[in-house]
Amino acid sequence: MRLGLAQINTTVGDLAGNRARIVEAYRALVGRGAEMVVFPELVTCGYPPRDLLFKRHFVADVEESMKAVAAAVGAVPAIVGTVETNPGGSGRPFFNSAAFCQDGRIVSVARKCLLPTYDVFDEDRYFEPAAHTTVIVHQGARIGVTICEDIWTHPMISTRRLYNGLEPLKQLAAQKCDLMVNLSASPWNFGKSGVRQTLVTDAALALGCPVAYVNAVGGNDELIFDGRSVVSDRSGRVLTGMAAFAEDLVVADTSAGPAALSPTFEQPEMADIHSALTLGLRDYAHKVGFKTALVALSGGIDSAVVGALAVAAIGAENVIGVSQPSKISSQHSRDDARALAANLGIRFETIGISEVVSACESALAPLFAGRPRDVTEENIQARVRGVLMMALSNKFGALLLTTGNKSEMAVGYCTLYGDMCGGLAVISDVFKTQVYALANWINADARRAGRTPPIPQSSIDKLPSAELRPNQTDQDSLPPYDMLDAVLKGYVEEGLSRRDLVAQGFSDAVVSDVVRKVDLNEYKRKQAAPGLKITPLAFGVGRRIPIVQKYVN
Repeated sequence: MRLGLAQINTTVGDLAGNRARIVEAYRALVGRGAEMVVFPELVTCGYPPRDLLFKRHFVADVEESMKAVAAAVGAVPAIVGTVETNPGGSGRPFFNSAAFCQDGRIVSVARKCLLPTYDVFDEDRYFEPAAHTTVIVHQGARIGVTICEDIWTHPMISTRRLYNGLEPLKQLAAQKCDLMVNLSASPWNFGKSGVRQTLVTDAALALGCPVAYVNAVGGNDELIFDGRSVVSDRSGRVLTGMAAFAEDLVVADTSAGPAALSPTFEQPEMADIHSALTLGLRDYAHKVGFKTALVALSGGIDSAVVGALAVAAIGAENVIGVSQPSKISSQHSRDDARALAANLGIRFETIGISEVVSACESALAPLFAGRPRDVTEENIQARVRGVLMMALSNKFGALLLTTGNKSEMAVGYCTLYGDMCGGLAVISDVFKTQVYALANWINADARRAGRTPPIPQSSIDKLPSAELRPNQTDQDSLPPYDMLDAVLKGYVEEGLSRRDLVAQGFSDAVVSDVVRKVDLNEYKRKQAAPGLKITPLAFGVGRRIPIVQKYVN
């Protein structure tokens, strides 16, 4: 069968816009000879719709939009991810469904069996699970229809224990399918792409038939969908591998040999991280309605990387870099900020903050009399910068990008209402060591393309510093970043205890200090700008630690 795979970028709640993209993709693929067209999960409303589903008219409007999509489908059928009202009187109010459309109507519907309720997923809050898989017969071919999580029951997947032994693929195996399709909206994190490919190829081997996996692409809030739709033949050979982090329309012949893979289907991890952050930033800005972005350029590595990502995402002409030196700011930091802006080709402005900081300190002096200077005065500088950057954001309608990395966010090495001000935390899920690796990759990629490396080498080489007091470095308060990031990865992402980390050979004093800082700064992270998720566990909706808690382990 010549399958049309429609890997398209939809926006949550944009029913008319999504419908137009679906119909356009359908017609394009039929024009290329597709005999059936398959779309991603919940493509009609965008994924994840979350509590929009509880708005009084939302699902009814989605169902009407789905009917309009079906009306545009001709003799070549389409399988479209959508929301369906649960007509029964019990269970959750909706189904996560796949509508099989042909000749202007919805002919049949398949429903999702396994509803993920972990990390960023909360589908059991909204959807009723189907009790069995669906096989659709089309022109004598038996087509098994699954939706995303339905194929995530491989022995290597720890979450399979959530489903009480229910395995849709085993049900399909007993029904002797000629083809299985999986409609998916699977967010990306590094290391996941290979797992998905294994799921698809092993499913083909288990079912003894070709498998087509069609994934969503694009950014919605903190989630980034990488696409990378894939088709496997019955022997587990990859026939088609589609583009990463970009829309793609492909007609794949399940009876032919392997086709050329997209150049980005498999690419180095750092290229993936760069592509993911660029796509996430671009879609967040554009889908929210921003055309321009602001970045506070300190001369350091974090703001340099964010600046470079912003230019890659929305273009140099739409990015403004702002330097805000105080009397403590070093000349090399000022020079590096200016050099970065010149290399990137962005507008660059300088606003000195010394007088504003002095005015704040003078106003507070009567109340602070007799008390030594401490972190309070240091944070005044950061908060003055936050006020000024937010003023620029308001005045010019530009999205302010925060520049804090995951290491800093984890231990609270950031100032609430200061450098945490902004609308999107671009690298808040990127550890500091990864920021350095990404900076080097950005420069190397520029050299490969014959361009000037944008990030000044001095920003990469110098000791990182917040420059809130003279001669300050990050390592005055933190362990070396390679050590810190290893501890954080264990504690935050892997759920290891303090005892576990000490047993791995980390210093008890270092581990205890880092763990204490992570726990104490939960209140800061709850007030942070939304961040782009690139790791298996990011700060945000997927990590729900109480602010008020006393557990220590």
